[in-house]
Amino acid sequence: MTHEKEAPALNELQEIEINLLLEGLYQKYGYDFRGYVRASLSRRVLNRMKAECLPTITALLEKVLHEQGYLERLLNDLSIRMTEMYRDPDFFAAFRTDVVPLLRELPEIRIWHAGCATGEEVYSMAILMREEGLADRTTIYATDMNEKALTTAQKGAFPLKKMQQYTKNYLKAGGKKAFSEYYTTDHQFAYFHPSLDENLIFAQHNLVTDGSFNEFHVILCRNVLIYFDNDLQQQVHRLIYNSLADGGFIGLGSKESILFMPKGMQYKEFHPYERIYRKK
Repeated sequence: MTHEKEAPALNELQEIEINLLLEGLYQKYGYDFRGYVRASLSRRVLNRMKAECLPTITALLEKVLHEQGYLERLLNDLSIRMTEMYRDPDFFAAFRTDVVPLLRELPEIRIWHAGCATGEEVYSMAILMREEGLADRTTIYATDMNEKALTTAQKGAFPLKKMQQYTKNYLKAGGKKAFSEYYTTDHQFAYFHPSLDENLIFAQHNLVTDGSFNEFHVILCRNVLIYFDNDLQQQVHRLIYNSLADGGFIGLGSKESILFMPKGMQYKEFHPYERIYRKK
């Protein structure tokens, strides 16, 4: 579920302008949004256009191409950053109960959070693996296309006002301690203990344009693929398949599936309700 408002319908000229904007982003900067679901993307573009009091999408394109620093502003609009700690707590509970016992058999564990946004789920997993006594042999790779989001993730500081909800999620996910033991606070933020960062590696990676960079035992790509059209979903699923070790696990969002994608038959439904699949 995206929780996004329905995008207004574009007229024929705006459709052409959107295509030119996306082509310009790709040709000049290498960011490829051409395979994103158009309704959500159009809403974000129109919101930016209105925020800048621009008359047309073409005027927005002109700023992107010619105004220094404007690209980052638009990327922050277009990239997906809707996340929270222990999002969908039942997923993390199932992971803890059913996946972790199998990971214990491995001498080392490599986990990839693809499209990690501002890192809430990365720290969720780091805490979970610590509580299960596996932190010392686990490396968590956290990647996103958005450098600003990655910078936020690396700080491990999240708004204090969200901690009450995050604590509820943590407990529902099977948390074993008082959640407050993992962070300190000031009047505005909760700062997670630096020790949680020891086995975290943050790096820029674009699922649309970049290739595989390791072989992983777990890949989490949750609530990302719903923003991609069918062709792009298939492309990313091929990347995931090529990046996953035999017997490895892929975790998707609650509205996503792998079974009808390329290589879909090469997975078994390990925990179908929570969208956890295992590579055969």
